[in-house]
Amino acid sequence: DQAEVARGAVSCNPLQLSPCASAITSSSKPSATCCAKLKEQRPCLCQYMRNPNLQKFIKSSGAKKVASSCRIPYPKC
Repeated sequence: DQAEVARGAVSCNPLQLSPCASAITSSSKPSATCCAKLKEQRPCLCQYMRNPNLQKFIKSSGAKKVASSCRIPYPKC
């Protein structure tokens, strides 16, 4: 059952990245909350890239800029 997540495993939920939305879609800097959520959701990013509804955001130059600003390596999926 996916609802039952092993202790320490990340629960993949793209809504967790909502604090990053304005930084991804504009030239604003990502917030500390955005960076923390991005770091937390990093294991899920390749899964999000395969989602047709999310990939235009996750694969955008804005997302790469946010990852770089947060010092999080952009995933190579």
